[in-house]
Amino acid sequence: MSVLKDNIDNEIKLWGEFLKAQGEFLNGFGKTFLGWAEFLKVLTSKMMYRQRGRFSQTFIGASMAILAFLTIVFSSQLEALINNSDKGEGSTYLIMAADSSGADTLVSDLPKGEITEYRVVEGDTVSSIAMKFGVTIDTIMWENNLKSVDAIKPKQILKILPVTGVRYKVKRGETIYSIAKAYQVDAQNIIDYPFNTFSNDETFALSAGQELIIPDGIKPKEVVIDTARYAARSVAPIPGVVGEGNFMWPTSGVITQRFSWYHKAVDIANHSNPTIVAAQGGTVTTAGWNGGGYGNYVVVNHGNGYSTLYGHMLNNSMVVKAGQVVKQGQKLGIMGSTGRSTGTHLHFEVRTTNGNIDPLSALR
Repeated sequence: MSVLKDNIDNEIKLWGEFLKAQGEFLNGFGKTFLGWAEFLKVLTSKMMYRQRGRFSQTFIGASMAILAFLTIVFSSQLEALINNSDKGEGSTYLIMAADSSGADTLVSDLPKGEITEYRVVEGDTVSSIAMKFGVTIDTIMWENNLKSVDAIKPKQILKILPVTGVRYKVKRGETIYSIAKAYQVDAQNIIDYPFNTFSNDETFALSAGQELIIPDGIKPKEVVIDTARYAARSVAPIPGVVGEGNFMWPTSGVITQRFSWYHKAVDIANHSNPTIVAAQGGTVTTAGWNGGGYGNYVVVNHGNGYSTLYGHMLNNSMVVKAGQVVKQGQKLGIMGSTGRSTGTHLHFEVRTTNGNIDPLSALR
């Protein structure tokens, strides 16, 4: 028994000596490595100092080469990361949401905001040109000071606005409100056009001499040809049946701005601050404040591929919260003018998995 105990003690002693030797080896190796590292650091510092920038260009060149190599290697990952960030909600101050579907006010597929020059060819008419560019006959006539629809000829250069409306140069003392009134549109139309700029984005102040595009504007003292295009339309909530594709009007008022490539919604204005209701039953996925333009807003997912957004609600008027189930016609809040808004109105969107659609096509 004592022999076995002695053997175990010897074995433990040998293992102890072995581990000690390994520790001393590793400690010596580490000191040697760190010593060389410190030596190289000091040597490099002295060399850079003595040569006074002689190697700086080489160092910068090598750094740029390494950076370029890393960019090429990881470009696909960077691109995916950027694309994912572009799909986010943008700038928001406070949002209470049950899922990731929030405010995506920025539109990535905006066409250019420049005025196009078009050379008239044989067989062209003002009507055909207007149809080609998706604007009204009036828009082309007003921009080019045409006296009649027959006042064009081949090889003539016409200026075509990017949207239906009027181009206008601001005069001293004018505001978006006075201009909107003169051109028979809501000031919100001017605000929402993404290529219009302001000297103050909070007050929408203008500078004398700057140019504005007034979407759907009607030139004063001019005869309107496309009268149906500019006719205002009053709407009121009507009874509807809950189910796929059946929507009811979310509020009452006058449609002041229609669906377009830069404004994928309809605006319904009413100075009496009417109630806003759910156009169809579903789950409230977002209810809160959006700093990107919607102000107080609600998003309802209808569970059938559609969701609706209700923007610019009156402060402290929302009566629903994220995660709540609502029925068609149930009150969501009260019409207001919060966010990027120039007057009391509802910004109403109908969204699908393939993007926003014209709400009027769903409400008809």
